[in-house]
Amino acid sequence: MFSKRRATLLAAALSCTMATPLAAQETGVTSDDLAALRAELARLAARVDQLEGELEQAEAKADAATSAAAAASESVVAVQAKVDKAPSVKFKGAPVIEAEGGWSFKPRGRLMYDVGSTNAPDSTGREDGFGNETRRARLGVEGDIPGGFGYKFEVDFAGNEVEAADAYLSYSDGPVEFIVGHQNNFQSLEELTSSLHTTFIERAAFTDAFGFERRIGASATYKQGIVLAQAGLFTDNFDDTATKNRGADGRLVIMPKMGNAQLHLGGSIHYNDIDDPAATVRYRQRPLVHFTSERFINTGNLNASSELGYGLEAAAIAGPLHFASEGYWQKVNRPGALSDPTFFGGYAEVGYYLTKGDTRGYKSGKFDRNKPANPVGKGGIGSVQFNLRYDYLDLTDAGIVGGTQNGYQASLVWKPTDYTLFALNYGKMSYDDAVYAAAGGDRSYDVDAFGVRAQVDF
Repeated sequence: MFSKRRATLLAAALSCTMATPLAAQETGVTSDDLAALRAELARLAARVDQLEGELEQAEAKADAATSAAAAASESVVAVQAKVDKAPSVKFKGAPVIEAEGGWSFKPRGRLMYDVGSTNAPDSTGREDGFGNETRRARLGVEGDIPGGFGYKFEVDFAGNEVEAADAYLSYSDGPVEFIVGHQNNFQSLEELTSSLHTTFIERAAFTDAFGFERRIGASATYKQGIVLAQAGLFTDNFDDTATKNRGADGRLVIMPKMGNAQLHLGGSIHYNDIDDPAATVRYRQRPLVHFTSERFINTGNLNASSELGYGLEAAAIAGPLHFASEGYWQKVNRPGALSDPTFFGGYAEVGYYLTKGDTRGYKSGKFDRNKPANPVGKGGIGSVQFNLRYDYLDLTDAGIVGGTQNGYQASLVWKPTDYTLFALNYGKMSYDDAVYAAAGGDRSYDVDAFGVRAQVDF
């Protein structure tokens, strides 16, 4: 724009300069006027040069600003990309770190401290009274690995011993999950439900009496809709890898919903080939609490070549109410002409939440975490649950007299938050054919047990 003006002014100045004196005389313009005009034109040309210089500087600054803005925009995009790739941290009782590509890592652990007492007839001569223990003290980690893999590893330090709990590698593809390592085999709803989420401080008597435990092996789980199918091949646990035990397990569960009610119907089968002529099995059980070492029903050591167990499961959750019941038969195959006894255990329980909005958790064929609707710290008192259970165990059959238990148990469970729990338990175990005789040789009597638990997990 300024270049065009400058050309116009210069043209005008040139025409004035070339004008003849005659023309100047004719127009009445003197030499002084022409000189003044030339001076003004020169001033205007200088001003045009100045303005053009300022315009060039402004354009240069504008170009620099545009470049800086573009660079800043690229930097923002780069920073955002780095933020998107940076690990994210969530909190589920403990930090859960999730990184790009499918990596995740979560520390986990639990601490359970029990205290209480047992009371047996004095004439039995058995130790009773006050007892306490650190029931579980576990630390571990779990997470995901790119490609559909996962891992879990936990170590328990309770009882002045170090024992592995879960220790395995998993792989998931759609509805199918494969696991290799130390894991729970598929026996019983009660056994597969985590100790963090059971309604009593100890599981039903048959689960411990029949030796349910984690074992090393490989398993597959299929879950689609209301169907859950599980199967696996196992050896023995970490502490008994020298044994010749080889086993197979299978479990099938149907998990339909009826309105707002969750139903559970299942069955399981377990076979354990001992394959050792000198091997023995023993079935026995404590009176509800674990901190006593007394067992009032006990088969003693039995020569055995294999075990065959099969169980039935039923449960329902409807709002604050839940029901659960199981029956399990354990057959012992003994060598030679020895008889093959079949022992039986089972339970039936009912529970009810006294706090509004609370219900028992359920997930993938087992009971799961209850999360209080109104936890402490958020204006509530947490959840309060009352439970009753009948717990039966019969260790007498085919000439083996191990005794029978009829257990009548009650528990009150308070969860202030998702990850803390306090529980009161009481049980009256009525025994017949107990292994210890009371006064006069009486083997039918009652043993009372009382237990309190404080629990935290992450």
